[in-house]
Amino acid sequence: MLVEIDTSSTQPLADQVAAAVRRAMVTGALRVGERLPAARELASSLGISVHTVLRGYQTLQSEGLIELRRGRGAVVIAHAPHDRAAVVDQAHSLVTAARRIGMPDAETLRLVSTCMERQ
Repeated sequence: MLVEIDTSSTQPLADQVAAAVRRAMVTGALRVGERLPAARELASSLGISVHTVLRGYQTLQSEGLIELRRGRGAVVIAHAPHDRAAVVDQAHSLVTAARRIGMPDAETLRLVSTCMERQ
């Protein structure tokens, strides 16, 4: 699995790690049951803190995409379909784009709500 980060980006490094994993899930490069790279190993290869990688992994866990298992590391879980990973990735992209142009969070939520009502 290839994880790349952009140190010049305004997006936090942990968010970039999570986004790279989501993309790998969407493209099929990561499949259900597969282990993610060990946090220490990934941090070393990227030149970032292990805590930053763990924050990215914790984000993915809270989204229901991976499971963190003591002694086994991070594993893609069975009930997290690739479509979910794509939607979560798109939601993060929307929030990033909205904040980049200065759109207040409340307005972004209203926009999503309005879009949902029209579907």
